[in-house]
Amino acid sequence: MLAAGDTLAQSKKKKTKATQETPTVILPATQPNEQEQQYSEALFLDGMKYFIVEDYSEALKIFKKAHTFNPNNAALNYKIGETNLLLKNPKEAVSYAQSAVAQDPANTYYYLLLAQAHAEQKQFTEAAQVYNNLIQKVPDSDQYLFNLADLYLAQGNYPDAIKTYDRIEKKFGPMEQLSVNRQQIYLRQKNIDKALQEGEKLIASNPTEVRYFLSQAELYNAAQKTDIAIQTLNKALRLEPGNPYAHLMLSDLNRQKGNTVESEKQVKLAFANPELDIDTKVRILVDFIRQLPNPAIEGVALELAELTVASHPEEAKAYAVAGDMQAIANKKEKARNNYLKAIKLDDSHFKIWQQIVLLDAELSQTDSLVVHSEQALELFPNQAIFWFYNGTGHLIEKNYKKAVNALERGKRLSSQETELVKQFNMQLGDGYNSLKEYKKSDEAYEAVLALDANNEHVLNNYSYFLSLRNEKLDKAKQMASQLVKRHPNNPTYLDTYAWVLYKMEDYQGAKTYLEQAIAVSDDATIVEHYGDVLYKLGKQDEAVKQWEKAKVKGEASAFIEQKIKEKKLYE
Repeated sequence: MLAAGDTLAQSKKKKTKATQETPTVILPATQPNEQEQQYSEALFLDGMKYFIVEDYSEALKIFKKAHTFNPNNAALNYKIGETNLLLKNPKEAVSYAQSAVAQDPANTYYYLLLAQAHAEQKQFTEAAQVYNNLIQKVPDSDQYLFNLADLYLAQGNYPDAIKTYDRIEKKFGPMEQLSVNRQQIYLRQKNIDKALQEGEKLIASNPTEVRYFLSQAELYNAAQKTDIAIQTLNKALRLEPGNPYAHLMLSDLNRQKGNTVESEKQVKLAFANPELDIDTKVRILVDFIRQLPNPAIEGVALELAELTVASHPEEAKAYAVAGDMQAIANKKEKARNNYLKAIKLDDSHFKIWQQIVLLDAELSQTDSLVVHSEQALELFPNQAIFWFYNGTGHLIEKNYKKAVNALERGKRLSSQETELVKQFNMQLGDGYNSLKEYKKSDEAYEAVLALDANNEHVLNNYSYFLSLRNEKLDKAKQMASQLVKRHPNNPTYLDTYAWVLYKMEDYQGAKTYLEQAIAVSDDATIVEHYGDVLYKLGKQDEAVKQWEKAKVKGEASAFIEQKIKEKKLYE
């Protein structure tokens, strides 16, 4: 009929949903006659057809029908219990598994099914008792002591788990895993001394296994036995010179003892070793980054970043974390170059591209800014920030048409981000002004001021450009005056206000503010403006002297040569 142990429940896939039934009470029955037995066996075979194709619900119906004709068949009870377990009905499975065990107490599989049914209901005490019964009643079943120990661990019964490990050791002899398991239990119980004892046993029985020395050193450190921990790590290094994890732990222990020099030496030895995985190095470097800026650790942090790159030259994250470190330490050129190396290996990281264009801008390398922002846009065409940097780069390079096209595209993409839209409008005001599309320029500036009435960039540029156009001079004066009141010593703002006054033919007022500007700046434009005002005030010789000073600076207007040569004002 059925070979005991066929198709253990624990080895089958549990696909069919559980059926909720009241647990069956197995009642004693008379022995079936031959006809009943044959009919039961036929039904069983039919049920197995459904069982094999994993139609467990239908199989269970047929098995139960077979059971009505032969309820004392241990194998049939086992199969009904197993099917119930597969249907996620462990409570029902227990009854049939118990019946199978009672009918055939020498069959290992029946005990295993019963133990599993209890365990799935978290009835760990009952499951443990089943394993104890199995080990006691079935010869050569001591291997199930391991299952018993696992059950004790599952219910947090550490004393019985320890006793079971002792039984295993007595039966099978000393085993490495037993000491490891005992040690884990002692650690859960916060019994460091006992854990240390097991650790020493592991080292004694495995004197060339470095990992046990490392684990033991960690335990000694936890027990605040720092010196013994260091001694243990030095033993590990004698077995395996250069072990990076030993060096890392020695670094940490020496740092705890206040020995900074030795701590730094050990961590550098660890980082120089490519066997220390990149993720561990990155994790440590991120901890350093969180502590920056800090002059006390900046030097070693930067050196560790360079060691990481040197030992992992094909890892994008090595260059990326080095770039992060250098950016915070204001090593902008190095940071940008490491980010570029990172994207050569892996160009999929938006944040790295963002850092590249930001550093291009901060380094005033606008040609690189244009190139890198265009490369970023090939990968991230819907990221407004790259359109902003691309437009800004073109604006600085005086490619005004390309600038406003990029800025308008980015502005559309950032319509839901008010602050970013403001930044786009600031740049668009400058770009459209340069294209002499003054209406669009003014609209962009006005949009910024509607959100931020004190925006310094717009107040300065808008007022200055209006003065150059001789338009809305009252408005220009109001904006420039607003800036000067808030920043009375800013030479750029003083020059803008003076130039508005100049356009309004208030030359004496212009002279006053330009003299204040010249007192704090020798910018060529400011000096040339001062000469223009002096000329308007009838001081021709003094005006020429200022123009000559402006020429020396090399950043004066296109008329500077003509002004000096003819001693006459040209605008």
